[in-house]
Amino acid sequence: MKRTFLLLCAAIAFLLLGACVRQDVQGHSPQANFETLWSIIDRQYCFLTYKHEQYGLDWDEVHERYARRITDTMTGEQLFEVLSEMVAELRDGHVNLSSSIGTSQYREWFDAYPRNFSDSLQRVYLGKDYVRSSALVYQLLENNIGYLHVGSFASGLGEGNLSQALSRLAVCDGLIVDVRENGGGDLTTAQRLAARFTNERVLVGYIRHKTGPGHDDFSDPHPVYVEPSSGIRWQKPVVVLTNRVSYSATNDFVNCMRQFPQVTVVGDRTGGGSGLPFTSELPCGWSIRFSASPMFDPSMRQLEFGIDPDVKVDMTPEDMARGKDTIIERACEILQKK
Repeated sequence: MKRTFLLLCAAIAFLLLGACVRQDVQGHSPQANFETLWSIIDRQYCFLTYKHEQYGLDWDEVHERYARRITDTMTGEQLFEVLSEMVAELRDGHVNLSSSIGTSQYREWFDAYPRNFSDSLQRVYLGKDYVRSSALVYQLLENNIGYLHVGSFASGLGEGNLSQALSRLAVCDGLIVDVRENGGGDLTTAQRLAARFTNERVLVGYIRHKTGPGHDDFSDPHPVYVEPSSGIRWQKPVVVLTNRVSYSATNDFVNCMRQFPQVTVVGDRTGGGSGLPFTSELPCGWSIRFSASPMFDPSMRQLEFGIDPDVKVDMTPEDMARGKDTIIERACEILQKK
C-alpha cells in the first residue's frame, strides 16, 4: 500500500513538472514556449530600444543564442532555467517569469550596490516611543526634525493615517521622508503621499503606451500631474532618503518629490523600475510580467535605470561603528541649515 502511494505521488509530480514540455499537445513543446516568450517581449516590452542604447542589448542576438539551448527532451526545470536566464538579459527587476517551479527575478539592480540602510541603526533613531501605522513609522528626533519611514506603497497608506502622521510631526522644523528599502507597490498610493507636499498642480513627468509590435511603436507622451491633497499638507523643508531598493512605485514617488522646490533627495541612486506592468501567458500556463508603458521625468528623461540624488551619500563603516546612520545625519544637517 505504501509503495503504491509513493508511486502515485511520483506520477503526479512528474505530470505537474512535465506539463510544460509535453510533445503530444500542440504548442506545448519547449520550442513553442521559447518562441512565444521571446515574441511577447519583442512586441510588448517597452525598453528594448533604450537598453540597446544603454548597454548594447540586441534582442535578435539573444534569440539566436538561447534558441541553441532549447531541446525537445529538456525537463520543465531545465526550460524554466533557460527562459529565466534569457529574461535576465533585460536587466529589469520588473520582469518576472512565474510557474509552479518558481518565479525568476533579476536582482543585480540592487545586489551590486551598497545597501545603505540598517534596521538596527534605524531603531537607535526611533527610540522606544515611535508610532507605527501600517506602512508608516514615525518619530520626533532630538533636533526637532521629524522622521517618517515609508516601508511600502503596496497597502496601508490611507488619507487618515497620513493626516495623523503629518499632524503629529507638525511641530518639527523639517521632515525626513525615508523610502530606503521600499520596493514599491501602487503608483496611486505613492502619488497620494506626494500630494501632501505641494500646494499646486505640478507636472511630474510623462507616460507613453505601446501602440504596435515595433520596438518604437508608442503613443505620444501623456502628461502626469500631482494634484495637491485636500488633507494636511507639509509646508516646511523636506529631505527624501533613497537607496537602490527604492524601486518601482517608490522610484516614481522620488521623481514626484524632486519636482517640489522645498525637497532635497539624499542618499544613493534609486533602483529604477519605472514602467507600468503588463502580464501575458505562455502556452504551458506560465506567466510573464514586464513593463509595457515607459515613464519619464518632465524633461522626458527615462526613469527606468533610477534617479540620482541631489546629495550623494553612502553610509560609512566609521559612522555605523559609532551607532550613526550617515545618510540620516547628513539629512539633519541639511534641514538644520534650511
